[in-house]
This record gives sequence, C-alpha cells and structure tokens, in this order.
Amino acid sequence: MDFSSFNFHESLAESIESSGYKKATLIQEKAIPVIMDGKDIIASAQTGTGKTAAFLLPILHKLMSEVHKDTEVHALIMVPTRELAIQISSHLDGLTYFSSISSIAIYGGGDGGSFVREKQALSTGVDIVVATPGKLISHLNMGYVKMKELKYLILDEADRMLDMGFHDDIMKIISFLSPKRQTLMFSATMPPKILQLAKSILNEPVEVSVALSKPPESIKQQAFIVYDTQKIPVIQHILAEKEYRSVLIFCSKKQTVKQLAAQLQRMKYNAKDIQSDLDQSQREDVLLEFSSKRLPILIATDILSRGIHIDNIELVINYDVPSDGEDYVHRIGRTARAETKGAAITFVNNEDQHKFQRIEKLIGKVVEKVALPAALGEGPVYDPSASKNKWQKKDQFKPHGQKTPVKSALKAPPAPRVPGGLKIEKRVQ
Repeated sequence: MDFSSFNFHESLAESIESSGYKKATLIQEKAIPVIMDGKDIIASAQTGTGKTAAFLLPILHKLMSEVHKDTEVHALIMVPTRELAIQISSHLDGLTYFSSISSIAIYGGGDGGSFVREKQALSTGVDIVVATPGKLISHLNMGYVKMKELKYLILDEADRMLDMGFHDDIMKIISFLSPKRQTLMFSATMPPKILQLAKSILNEPVEVSVALSKPPESIKQQAFIVYDTQKIPVIQHILAEKEYRSVLIFCSKKQTVKQLAAQLQRMKYNAKDIQSDLDQSQREDVLLEFSSKRLPILIATDILSRGIHIDNIELVINYDVPSDGEDYVHRIGRTARAETKGAAITFVNNEDQHKFQRIEKLIGKVVEKVALPAALGEGPVYDPSASKNKWQKKDQFKPHGQKTPVKSALKAPPAPRVPGGLKIEKRVQ
C-alpha cells in the first residue's frame, strides 16, 4: 500500500517523500486508518515493523489539519527509556520539517538548562511531548504543565514500561489528562497486565495485531556452543573473518557490558559500551558515533534491543542467551533492517542450552550450530535436556573440564589469540 493512499496533509506528504518512505508496512496499513478515524487502538507489533510511523503519521496529519490553541500540549507520547525518546524525537524532526508542528523530548539525565527548556515548553505550549514517565511527573508535580486539553495520548512499548515498574506513574500522569482524549497503546506483547491496563484507560479500542514476527530470512542465524572463557576468542575469530563496519553486541548484565568493552579495548578493538552508568551526554555521543559508523563495535544491554533504530547494522552478537524468546527476536532484529541482509550469532554456554532450545521453538527454527575453530579446542556437548535439569534444580553450574566459574569468565586470562586478528580502524562517514 502506497503512502499516498492515506491522503495525508500536504506538508506531511512532502516530509514522507523526503524521508524516503514508499510502501506502508502491515502494522501501518492496519493502524493508520483506525487512528485517522479517531478511535482508540491497542496494537501488538514488535520493534522493526514500522510501528513508530504507524502512530506518528496519523497524529501529525490530525495536528496539521486542525485548528488548536498554541498554549497547550496537544499530544503526549510516553516511552520507557530515554534512548527511545531520543529516537522518536529525531523521527519527529524529520517528519515535521515542512510544517510548524513543535515537539520536545523530556527524559532524565539532563542538566539544569534542559530542565528550563522543558519547563518553558510545557508551560507555554508545545504540540507534541515525547517523555519518560518519571521525568514528566517531576514537571506535573510543579503545577505549570498545560495538558488539560490534551487530545492524543500514545503509550509506546507499553509492556516494557510495565516491566520497568511504571504502572503507577502512568496512571498518575493520566489523572492530569482530559478523559476526552484519543488513546493509542502499542506493545510488543499482550500479557494479561497489558490487557488490564488497556481496559482501564482506553475507550472501546480497536484491536490490531501483527503477530510476533519470526526473524526474517535475510538474517543469517548461527550459534556457537561455548564455555564462557571461549567467548572472547570466538569474537576475535569472527572479526578476523570479515571487516565489519557495524557490530552490536548484547549482554544481559550491565557489569558484563562494561567488562567486555574494557577487554576488547585492551585488545585494540575500537569498541565502546552504553549502559546506565554513563550520563546522558555520554550515551548520546556513543550512539551518534555508532549510527554514523565512526564506532564499529557497540556493546549494550537489552535497553537498546527495542529502542534503537539504526539501519545497516551488519552483525548482532548475543554474548549470552537472553532470558526470553521475544528479547532474542528484538535483539537480532536490529540487523537486516531496511531490506538489507545481516547476521546474528549467539554464544550458548552449557547452562543456557535449554533456554536457547526454547527460543528455537518460539521462532520455529533450529539455529545452525557452528563448530568452534580448532585453535580454541572443544566446547561443551550440546545437550539441552541436561541444561534443563540443572536449571530446574538451580544448582550452581560449573562446566565440565573448566576450573573457572562462569561469573569470573571475563576476568580469566584470555585464550591464545586467533591468527589473523582484525584491527578495525575508525572511519568517518
């Protein structure tokens, strides 16, 4: 379906053309007409399906087509993380280039100057606010926010917001808003708590569902069955085989992210980490370096698995197996975007084998298990049933033939370097 079929406002249509949009995705085809009709919606769609444009485009069309006060906030987009707020704000900048629509992103971690700018916008009026719940509440509590006539409320990544404990914050923010608003809820999953929230804040919503997509065939999925001490040598082997300009490595714990980044830097790789201990300006700088291809290797926690919108990521490495299958789909979905090809490699230690088997069942695919390079020795035997028994007993795991406990794997002496190790140079695009 072509975007011209929606008959968007002239200024928005011009921005769409300039942004390179051509065909609507499935979630856009389903959601945009419902939103244009003024109905509440609860939509299930994962990151990477085009859901951001699915709610931004019809809301922008409405704001451009309506007559409204300049002294009010007209649309509020609530998101779980500052990274997602920044991404949506950047998206808005492009789509509103040919119009007078104003917007501001409000999230924690800023300085005094950013707070003053936020207060000015919220007290004098701005068309669209993209905000994380906690920071917005700090403004609402001061009494100057003009949201009584808010027309549009959008909750993006609603499931992640609830997982992060934002339910009470969301309800408090909604208590400041007009009940006559149009409310849009987008969520990657639909657990009972999401349906309960939808029932309490939406008015006769239309349900739109794009099922959890299986990873596209354009992603080449592979797994290495490894001991933890073999993970970094395998990374060296992977990077020696091909010169990648954009590699995203996911770890489940912040401490692992920091340790892995430090170890790769000591090995002369151009790599940086992004995690909550960095201040906001540092995080923005790292993301900008990575998106502009000046930084070839970025290590992150799952905070980025849903919130990052960077095309042309060539390789995603799961340093460890994520806790659930949906996080796996979101992680590897950062590659092979915009009709490009990509690769996703997962390191599966003995303890995580059953967890990885559950992921394979979810995606309906047995992921290719790649043999370790001969120089690294043998890895564990792949036996998910044994992993399941150990996981159920919650015994402390210690791999056969490995003296170093899992928790200290990053501190263990590195294995011998694989011949032909790759040195990645900085590139300025």
